[in-house]
Amino acid sequence: MKIAAVVPTSLSDYPDRVAAVVFTAGCTFRCPFCHNPDLVLPDRVSCLPAIDLEDVICDLTERSGFLDAVVVTGGEPTMHDDLPAFLTRLRDLELLVKLDTNGSRPAILKEVLSQRLVDYVAMDIKAPKARYGELAGATVDVAAIEQSIAAIREAAPQYEFRTTVAPSLGVGDIEAIAEWIGGASRYVLQPFVPRSGSLVDPQWADRTAMDEAALRRAWNRVAAAFDDGGVRA
Repeated sequence: MKIAAVVPTSLSDYPDRVAAVVFTAGCTFRCPFCHNPDLVLPDRVSCLPAIDLEDVICDLTERSGFLDAVVVTGGEPTMHDDLPAFLTRLRDLELLVKLDTNGSRPAILKEVLSQRLVDYVAMDIKAPKARYGELAGATVDVAAIEQSIAAIREAAPQYEFRTTVAPSLGVGDIEAIAEWIGGASRYVLQPFVPRSGSLVDPQWADRTAMDEAALRRAWNRVAAAFDDGGVRA
């Protein structure tokens, strides 16, 4: 596993907890609106210096009295077969562990869940089934996505599904996603924030997406399908 970055302290990545955030390098998707091209595009990933895993563990150990949790994100953490071993190391620190995933590798996700290596899972739902490959920027095995959704709903201690409402996604798409994952404990809509020059596809920085007010109207149309959720400002 290649660790590309560590944020020592975050108040927003794990709900209601003080967390460190560990970024793994590499991803199975190429979402054109992604804000982390350095962690996604192979030519950029290869140029990133790797952070020594033992240094990460040592630093987290020293700060474990201050931190509540560790968030493992990417890129896509489940593309690394040694993810369960890394999460086991984090478990030994007696910190809560949250995993961010795109759900493309259900076998690794199921292993992580069966071994009870995470306390919280956040899975991105990119689009309705019919548009998944378009928004993921890659060929997508939708059946694998559905396996991950089911595994999370069945075995994750806490979880959320979330959609970054990128350009071209409209209310109808959100309603289709809600119908697909309805009954989930938590669903969150995230606004697309354009950042010129720092997207996987820079041309998407000039595209218009639904604003926060429109997202809140869309959420009101699907809220009844979920126990909790809303719009993340």
